[in-house]
Amino acid sequence: MAIPILRAAISDSHVFFNSLSHTTRLLSIPKKTRLIDSASASASASAPSEINPLRSEVSFCVGTHLIPHPNKVDKGGEDAFFVSSYNGGVVAVADGVSGWAEQNVDPSLFPQELMANASNLVGDEEVNYDPQILLKKAHTATSSKGSATVIVAMLEKNGVLKIASVGDCGLRVIRKGKLIFSTLPQEHYFDCPYQLSSEVTSVKLFEGDTIVMGSDGLFDNVFDHEIVSTITQYSDAAEAAKALANLASNHSMDSNFESPYSLEARTRGFDVPFWKKVLGVKLTGGKPDDITVVVGQVVSS
Repeated sequence: MAIPILRAAISDSHVFFNSLSHTTRLLSIPKKTRLIDSASASASASAPSEINPLRSEVSFCVGTHLIPHPNKVDKGGEDAFFVSSYNGGVVAVADGVSGWAEQNVDPSLFPQELMANASNLVGDEEVNYDPQILLKKAHTATSSKGSATVIVAMLEKNGVLKIASVGDCGLRVIRKGKLIFSTLPQEHYFDCPYQLSSEVTSVKLFEGDTIVMGSDGLFDNVFDHEIVSTITQYSDAAEAAKALANLASNHSMDSNFESPYSLEARTRGFDVPFWKKVLGVKLTGGKPDDITVVVGQVVSS
């Protein structure tokens, strides 16, 4: 799902990433929003080692990494995402629907423009810091032909995370080395997710929690227990995002790996021909795709 070149203007209080395999850090600072890149954030971007009850305002420290589909490296893939330091922090991922290419439409243009519009509208009064309204207004403002699955998460300074999602982009919350929250994919049927019309979920976060957001390129190839295990190995959000993206990429190219995607396919009745089953063969392998990973550490402001 992909990532092309941005034409819309972006305010300096938001940041939109549209580069290939890019890693960065952003520390969200309340009051006056400031962006801190990877060069200047290293001293302040590590997550606390201990979870404490909320005694102060919180925000996100964010690391990102994107790896395009092996066949789409030249144009960067079809995923798009943005990170904003507005309020407690806003993160979003959109995954362009590849089927549009059959109609000579670039599938990356729609998610790219959608994310650019959402980035510009984060502080809009009518949005009222509501991810569902943000998605609707960004969608209305998007003129590119196409469609996308998408997820937006907006953190309040009091620790409430509001999530709007459509389709199979996902989000996990990890606390003290355990998975405590997971979004569920919304599908018409297997491998055919809903595209743009959202529902909203809220979850209370505490200092020391970590969120992992991504396109289906992550969750189709990496199990939740692998996500938790990887996150616990890194104190740096950017390094954690890179490690997860690389793990997903390696799994996606492994034809013998029992991936979440192949397991789900078999449970839905998709498998090798019967004569192969008789020989003991079963459907295995990862799913090559664009892979976008956003890791957000909840830190005290």
